[in-house]
Amino acid sequence: MAHAIRSAKPVLLAITIFLGIVVLQSRAHAAETKTTIFAGGCFWCVESDFEHVPGVIEAVSGFSGGTTANPTYKQVSKGGTGHLEAVQITYDPSVVSYKKLLHLFLRSIDVTDDGGQFCDRGHSYTTAIFVSNASEKASARAAIVQAQADLGMPIVTPIRDTTVFYPSGDYHQDYYKQSKTVLTRFGPSSKAKAYKRYRKACGRDARVRELWGDAAPFARG
Repeated sequence: MAHAIRSAKPVLLAITIFLGIVVLQSRAHAAETKTTIFAGGCFWCVESDFEHVPGVIEAVSGFSGGTTANPTYKQVSKGGTGHLEAVQITYDPSVVSYKKLLHLFLRSIDVTDDGGQFCDRGHSYTTAIFVSNASEKASARAAIVQAQADLGMPIVTPIRDTTVFYPSGDYHQDYYKQSKTVLTRFGPSSKAKAYKRYRKACGRDARVRELWGDAAPFARG
């Protein structure tokens, strides 16, 4: 019996070490993730675009940039909160860089429009890059300079300091891929179908293709 116990100890030790390594690697991976916030008009569209980018772990629709705490969608849409519809993106920088995310973002919006985006008008639909530190600010400035040179037109998308991000309600999260039925002006429809119809009718992809051509990363046919 004693011999069996002595024989089992090295195995148990090896298992313990292995599990410890797995936990440490998991924690290290979690510590390496970063977040950034982009405002690009309709947050359903920005969320949909960036959730398809390799290296993006999660994109959450919400509001940022204003002064009202825990705003509702109705409050932000009405105006007066100072908030923009925004998306908080969690990403793995070992897979996709912040520079790449900036490049994609600027070519997925109308950077020449300071009154809203596409069919959505008003302050809450305007664009912004929210930055958390000097390094991000420098990267954002460089990305805008490059995008402006590529486009040959002035870019009005501002760089703003990051403020509190407030996630929108569950109704708006992953709207573009939900099968739940909602009532639209065209009648009952799944959220996914309603989203596709809205995106096309709003002219988002058509305008982005007009501006960026083949450089538009998310524009649908």
